Amino acid sequence: MLITSINITEITEAISAHVNEDAALITIGEHTEIDIKELINQLNTSGVNFMGGVFPKVIHGNSIFDKGIVINTLNNLESIFLIENISSKNYTIPVVSLDKNQDYSLFTYVDGLTSNISHYLSELYRNYGMQTSYFGGGAGSLSLEQQPCVFTNKGIFQDAAIFGILSMSSRIGVKHGWLKIEGPFIITKAEGNIIKEINWKNPFEVYKEVVEAHSGKTFTDDNFFDIAKGYPFGIVKDNAECIVRDPLMVNENGELICVGELEDNTLVDILNGSEASLIAAAKSATEESIKQAVNPNKAIIIDCISRILYLEDNFNKELSAITDTLKEKFPEVSIGGALTLGEISSYGEGFLEFYNKTTVVGLFE
Repeated sequence: MLITSINITEITEAISAHVNEDAALITIGEHTEIDIKELINQLNTSGVNFMGGVFPKVIHGNSIFDKGIVINTLNNLESIFLIENISSKNYTIPVVSLDKNQDYSLFTYVDGLTSNISHYLSELYRNYGMQTSYFGGGAGSLSLEQQPCVFTNKGIFQDAAIFGILSMSSRIGVKHGWLKIEGPFIITKAEGNIIKEINWKNPFEVYKEVVEAHSGKTFTDDNFFDIAKGYPFGIVKDNAECIVRDPLMVNENGELICVGELEDNTLVDILNGSEASLIAAAKSATEESIKQAVNPNKAIIIDCISRILYLEDNFNKELSAITDTLKEKFPEVSIGGALTLGEISSYGEGFLEFYNKTTVVGLFE
């Protein structure tokens, strides 16, 4: 359901009527002109259980919006948890007893501009392992200014994550479509989400040489992201599509600041993509989820905001590739989601990952 009203009472009534006795997943476009704290207060007064996040844009059906609220019903919810102080690593993931004969899905929104997100995901996996599938995204503003962006009945928070465990199955497809142009390189020194050395050299100098030669463009003091949005790093994986890391900015020391962490001695390629390769990947991710599904009632799309920044007016082709493929197989399925600052998923037999510049499609049964 899409809500375009900015009247808090109307929004509360619409959410309450939509989810009934179930919980609500509330996904808000960052330019929606509402007081989220007041919305939380009224939802609490109405007895609605909920979790949510604020994102650069939201998806409803075959459209994207920077204003508006998308509501999904969280059926068969076991619990919702708030984890604060993600950057400090000073927290404990709650112990939950899961029935080994039951399928579970863990849905999480995390502050996409905090540090140590990969550690948070590792802690989730250490606690719950392969007893559940995992799905979610990084919340926050396209301004890249960190601010409160994830919320539950307890309030709205930054440097935090929320997650809900659902006793239902999910079928997930993950693809990005970015292709190697040069590499591998060694990240010889990294600190959290900052690349400090590549091949024992200044990272920007190494990156600049490759990217300027391939793009025919020249980096200046104020165009780093305009060029870099088309040239992410790919963490090399054996027998699997690489994990993309998105360089956001270069600091005064020539260090590269990325969305998501990298570790010392990580092998990376420098990647580039085309309109065709990205759209084909989005369609392929959708087909992967469909292939596994039997009778889903909802589809949630988590797609990276930097894909629309790269594709620009052609992003509607990517979204249509996803939604048309879904509707062809499951015409009654509801479609919602967000354009995110990082994507979260477990996929196949793989480990739980924090992705950048990637399309994740989840079908929930």
